[in-house]
Amino acid sequence: MANLHSLFVLSTIMNDGLDETDILQLAVTSVAALGPCRAEGGFLTSGELQVRTPAGWPHTTSHLDDQLQHLRGQGGPIPVPGRKWGWAFALHNRGGDTGYLVVSAPSRPTSDDFFLIHVLAQQTAAALANATARRTARDRAGDLRQLNDDRAAVNIQLAASVSELEHQRSVHEVLSEAAASGGSPASIASAVHRLTGCPVAVEDRFGNLQAWAGTGCPDPYPKPDPTQHEELLQEAARRLRPVRVGHRLIAIAQHRGEVLGTMTLIDAAGSAGEQEEFTLGHACTALALKLAHLRNLAEVELRLRRELVDDLINGTDDEGAYARAAAVGHDLHGPHYLTAVHWVGRAADHAFVQAVGRAAAGLRMRSLLAERSGMAILVSQGQPRAEALHQAMVRELGSPTGSIGVGGRCDVPGEIPRSFQEALRALEVRRRSRSPNGTTTFDELGLYRILGPGGDYREVSQFVREWLGPLLDYDAAHHSDLAQTLSQYFECGGNYDGTAAALGIHRSTLRYRLQRIRDVSGSDLADVDTRLNLHVATRVWKVLGNGQS
Repeated sequence: MANLHSLFVLSTIMNDGLDETDILQLAVTSVAALGPCRAEGGFLTSGELQVRTPAGWPHTTSHLDDQLQHLRGQGGPIPVPGRKWGWAFALHNRGGDTGYLVVSAPSRPTSDDFFLIHVLAQQTAAALANATARRTARDRAGDLRQLNDDRAAVNIQLAASVSELEHQRSVHEVLSEAAASGGSPASIASAVHRLTGCPVAVEDRFGNLQAWAGTGCPDPYPKPDPTQHEELLQEAARRLRPVRVGHRLIAIAQHRGEVLGTMTLIDAAGSAGEQEEFTLGHACTALALKLAHLRNLAEVELRLRRELVDDLINGTDDEGAYARAAAVGHDLHGPHYLTAVHWVGRAADHAFVQAVGRAAAGLRMRSLLAERSGMAILVSQGQPRAEALHQAMVRELGSPTGSIGVGGRCDVPGEIPRSFQEALRALEVRRRSRSPNGTTTFDELGLYRILGPGGDYREVSQFVREWLGPLLDYDAAHHSDLAQTLSQYFECGGNYDGTAAALGIHRSTLRYRLQRIRDVSGSDLADVDTRLNLHVATRVWKVLGNGQS
């Protein structure tokens, strides 16, 4: 009865929250207290859990393992080295776990002793089943908690995704509304300002402000350093996302790999995040499409304008010219003038023609513009402001080495070819003059109108040789300046003091040179006709590029 009471207490202890290892250890250590038997060890397999006690049991692992395998989950006798009697009590439970409590004795135990060990094995099996159930419940509770945590995380992520999708839908709707209203850079910037609450700037490829939305627009708007701006564009193109520079978040608008402009978010608080970056990126896509469309329209219009200018210069019918000019937004009715612009060291490429167009637009000159024969040609409505145009071009190009020629007035398109030739003649006279940088109009040419454009001056050169040939040959042979002296003498109206001062020589030196001119040329400077022909010859000689500036 005392042993039965001990088994009851032992059962209570085993079921009091112990795990499988502690239960099996308690059973093994309790065997000797119930009779003459001793425990050889305990073994349990519960799913992936394997428990052996003592830790080193069985001492002859391979021998006892083989014996237990033969029992196939059932209890029964088992040989134990050095002992007369051994028994493996099966530890069964409804979960299908298998285990054994192996005991031995120096002789066969009595039925009472066997009964007590058998009851111990049953209590152990029941306690192991409860411990397994508790462990399973804990594992399931942990899995359930993990599932709940995962579900909560998924719900949070789902809520974030819904919020992000809602924001993206709002961005799409606002930008679509801006596109539907024309999609200008200003309307896109205004839409981004409404979505983000931050001021927005749209700049062209070179950092010039195109549109601003919000408060605080700098006046004047700062012009970035060209080198640093180019490096910034390249970095943004490589990263494919907005670039932060101080309090500015900058994204590029590019189409087919070409940068067309930038959009900047003025984020003074530094709080712009992924939503603002998405808004900026989506807006840049819309901006790039609009800028590409505008550029394509501009290129088509420019091509039509250039073709129209070419046809006007070559000669076309008046009615057709009026209609084509109206199609590109220019009124060809009324007086027009042809203007030819040439700059030393600058090819008449697209950039140069654009510079001329900007300069003319800044002066409110309504013009058709094209490139022809290495220069820019303008067909301008009304009298062109030639001097102001030259000054504007100097500011555009940063160089004063340019010449502008303006042709005569033409009242109908059919007169444009004549005005073009006159503009070329005026330009050439200006370029060959002592002051090649500046402007000349055909109406100012006077005597120089006898010079035709194109450089074919055979008859004119023959005239110059006839009157100045001896002087020019003498100057070449003796390194003198008789031809230049004669030219300056005529330009000063035959005044000795004025001529000497202009040439930087003494009056007596001038008198000596004039005498040498009479001797070498054989000309009488007092004769009116001779003076006229010599004066014309010296003027033409300078225009032809042989005079010293």
